Amino acid sequence: MTSPGSIEPSTSARAAHIDARSGRTSLIRAPRIDEGIALWRIARDSQTLDLNSSYAYVLYARDFAATCRIALVDEHPAGFVLGYRRPSDPECLFIWQVAVDERFRGLGLAGRMLDDLIHDTAVHPPVRTLQTTITDDNVASQQTFRSLARRWSDAPMVVTPLFESAHLSLDSSDAASHDPERLYEIGPPN
Repeated sequence: MTSPGSIEPSTSARAAHIDARSGRTSLIRAPRIDEGIALWRIARDSQTLDLNSSYAYVLYARDFAATCRIALVDEHPAGFVLGYRRPSDPECLFIWQVAVDERFRGLGLAGRMLDDLIHDTAVHPPVRTLQTTITDDNVASQQTFRSLARRWSDAPMVVTPLFESAHLSLDSSDAASHDPERLYEIGPPN
């Protein structure tokens, strides 16, 4: 048993969670290929994520399902985490996108999906570090990952420059169109 606020290990058998405040039932699990378009819709409707083609979300649901999660609330797609193992370091999970539908925010879904991923006992090798990139103005994501580091045995978190605007721009006239993405590296856990 874990203490309140700590991360519970994941198992292959997913159990529904009932939110005490709202009474809503949620389930966190790997996405299925037929749910890829729902992931795309959530990303599109977030109006904050860099939106990729629907094909990319379907592909993640097919080829990277083991390192992705979907949250279902009352059986409706409510959020997702897309990630992959870094080819040069399979113990490192890179989180590409996290989104929760506006109607389902406040239920702790982003944190629960991340917790489920890093503690999935069915996936080997175990996750020892987690990486993501976040822009300086995305305070909500910064808080989500700081909270994850605290829950994950107070794992250290280091923030360093990674992608500057020029790396993410189509041409020199587009240089200011995308804010720099800082690398957040969490782990290994203490």
